[in-house]
Amino acid sequence: MIFHVLTLFPQMVSDAANTSVIGRAIKNGLVTVNCVDIRAHAVNKYGQVDDAPYGGGAGMVMMAPPVYGAFSSIKTIKQNTRVIYLSPQGKPFNQNMARKLANESELVLLCGHYEGLDERVIEEIVTDEISIGDYILTGGELGALVIIDAVSRLLPGVLGKEESLLDESFSSGLLEYPQYTRPRVFRGREAPEVLLSGHHGKVEEWRRAQSVERTRRKRPDLI
Repeated sequence: MIFHVLTLFPQMVSDAANTSVIGRAIKNGLVTVNCVDIRAHAVNKYGQVDDAPYGGGAGMVMMAPPVYGAFSSIKTIKQNTRVIYLSPQGKPFNQNMARKLANESELVLLCGHYEGLDERVIEEIVTDEISIGDYILTGGELGALVIIDAVSRLLPGVLGKEESLLDESFSSGLLEYPQYTRPRVFRGREAPEVLLSGHHGKVEEWRRAQSVERTRRKRPDLI
């Protein structure tokens, strides 16, 4: 899987992507994160990538030419490659969406800044708008990293144990059951006896019941 990230802050993305599980996937050649610096396609020698909005108003707007130039510099993308603009106006990102994106061979993630992008470049190149939540961030880089992480871990070989994906929250429409490990007793709190019984059937039954109860209590909207 190749992620092309169009950004004003490529180091912010590359530094985060090259750590932990995703960093290992990059090292093993399972994932590529190609950061494309929008400022390298600025409209003048001063590195200008934004300007005052037509019609007035606060803040600045990212100009269309630098963004389009950065996009056009990616020579490997195909005509049907999905170009995702990280935007608070986009569809809310969820696990089902991550699964669908994991079927793609490459994705372009466009990170906005300031008051947003000139609408014309969105119309020209963007196929999807995705939001990671109903709040405003300084830019789209954190959203891009969320998508990279959520999608990459679904790819074959990225996680050490593929079966671990099956028990995670949202994999079955429910939240994950509570987890325990040593020590058996911590500050007077004991790990559930059933998990130490060695009876796999009873363990699975307990975990299922816990998932249902936890979902009912914490996220009843998922039931």
